[in-house]
Amino acid sequence: MNRNVLILIFVLIAVAGVLVWNGTNRNAAENKPGAEVTGSPADDNRAAAPKKGSLAPALNLSSLDGSSSYKVEGKRDKVLIINFWAAWCGPCELEAPDLRDIYDKYKDKLDLYAVNATNFDNVRDAKLFVKEQKFVFPVLTDAKGKAGEAYKVYAYPTSFIVDMDGVIRQRIDGVISREQWQKYLQELL
Repeated sequence: MNRNVLILIFVLIAVAGVLVWNGTNRNAAENKPGAEVTGSPADDNRAAAPKKGSLAPALNLSSLDGSSSYKVEGKRDKVLIINFWAAWCGPCELEAPDLRDIYDKYKDKLDLYAVNATNFDNVRDAKLFVKEQKFVFPVLTDAKGKAGEAYKVYAYPTSFIVDMDGVIRQRIDGVISREQWQKYLQELL
């Protein structure tokens, strides 16, 4: 057989193996007890990403130090920013000072949950990042990747602004200017 045909067959078998492996691991992970994403199966629409105007998926995540847990579910006392990040993410490092300043400015009217992509990250690196960036807002862990999956996070940073009714007002993929953050928040605060 031609060498190129053999290589093509090998690549197709490898791709099929990866697809089967990912499918079985995903199904097994979704059926594990203690899942971090809550909500009824009828509410679970995994095909569509949460977007502006939709209810924020319910979450229950532990803090990075393991001392507390935080929920996102329905109505809230304050507007909420949910920021998905990773310690190895260069744009996350660029965004960190803006998030810190925004939180300092609006903390009486705003909650900010920094959700570490712990399933793709290292807890030690995440703790070092938090220390270096001087985060004072809650930093949460997504060890099983359920929160990232529920919010359809495919790149970092990705943020969501959730109003007091639990409705997503903005989905922000990537880094935006501090002025743009303030514009989005002024509409809600």
